[in-house]
Amino acid sequence: MGRQSLTTMLAGGDRRSIGRSNEIVSVVLEQPQQLPELIGCLWNADAIVRMRAADAIEKISMRKATLLERYKAGLLELMEEVQQQELRWHLALVIPRLSLTKGEQRRAVAALRGYLNDRSSIVKTCALQGLVDLSRVMRTLRQPIKKLLGESSRTGTAAMKARARNLLSETE
Repeated sequence: MGRQSLTTMLAGGDRRSIGRSNEIVSVVLEQPQQLPELIGCLWNADAIVRMRAADAIEKISMRKATLLERYKAGLLELMEEVQQQELRWHLALVIPRLSLTKGEQRRAVAALRGYLNDRSSIVKTCALQGLVDLSRVMRTLRQPIKKLLGESSRTGTAAMKARARNLLSETE
């Protein structure tokens, strides 16, 4: 019997579950030739498949971001246009882990600043994290991000306030 497609493994259930995304992380790390199928799932018609694919890709980026380098252009473009909150929050964390050119860095910063206006507190909080991560390689971003973190620690949602305080202490 042949293996199940990654798309099939990601499908089913509801949005509160990551389903088999952890299993998919293991599969892709052991068999990187499976990555194109996983990346393609980010554009699947099923929102649950897209969400779980983004979750798996974010976990892969924590362990081996270099695997994602050849998909950087598509991921950055998706980051700029996607409206689904789960994709936004995962891409906010993935993109800063990639090796970005100066132009790509500027595009990522612009997208992340836009995410700060999202209605989802998780998207906003992940955008803060992404901006801090980018500020580690973009010196010109450090002071504006410290100011943003200070503001967010006072005026953001509870999650943003807590994350902003933690990130502020990390940046000092």
